[in-house]
Amino acid sequence: MGSRAELIAFASRAFMAERVADLVELAILSASVTDGAGEVAVSGGSTPMAMYAALARRDLNWRRHRMTLVDERWVPLSHPRSNESAIRRAFAPAAGVRIDGLYNGAATPEAGLSDAEARIVRRQKDFDAVILGMGDDGHTASWFPRAEGLDAAISGDAPVAAIRAAKSAAAGDEVDRLTLTLSAIRGARVIILMIAGDGKRATFEDASGPGPVEDMPVRAILRARPDLWVCWAP
Repeated sequence: MGSRAELIAFASRAFMAERVADLVELAILSASVTDGAGEVAVSGGSTPMAMYAALARRDLNWRRHRMTLVDERWVPLSHPRSNESAIRRAFAPAAGVRIDGLYNGAATPEAGLSDAEARIVRRQKDFDAVILGMGDDGHTASWFPRAEGLDAAISGDAPVAAIRAAKSAAAGDEVDRLTLTLSAIRGARVIILMIAGDGKRATFEDASGPGPVEDMPVRAILRARPDLWVCWAP
């Protein structure tokens, strides 16, 4: 079974960042009307950071809204590869916005899992928007190919899973992670996969075809939500 998701090509990464920020802003505004607040799940990585910076400059009542990390390396905020730290910097202009991270200081992701799950479960609704990236290896969130914990992330009912990836160019040295699961994000009103460069476009085309989810875990969300927005720029 292949994905039916269609790729939307933008002329530049800067233009993509602004247009995706428009889309997320609309989701937040819609949620403000219906629910009183917006809930957005945000990924780390270089591609979405310009979008977060653009979104943070929008005139929203940021104190009403919450950003939740999609995944996190098991490192403190002081670590240079902390997703939460990078996202907090990007959203610095959004005064008062709540940012919920996954790292909680426990010795291991497994030890911190129950606390992270409890915070996700306390949400009263599905996410209004989810922002995902993708690696050249076909991972998204921290769903790495053949990783320990991958089955729980893409097939389990819990909202959060502990992952141990194989050391690779994509995973780096920080192989221990916590990640939101497919169960946690598949019900979002809007899901956006942001990718950039010819290599990522080729990876998306490969993932859109038949093949095991375990080899290219981004297939899990492409197949579960073929209506997601796949936004690409060169």
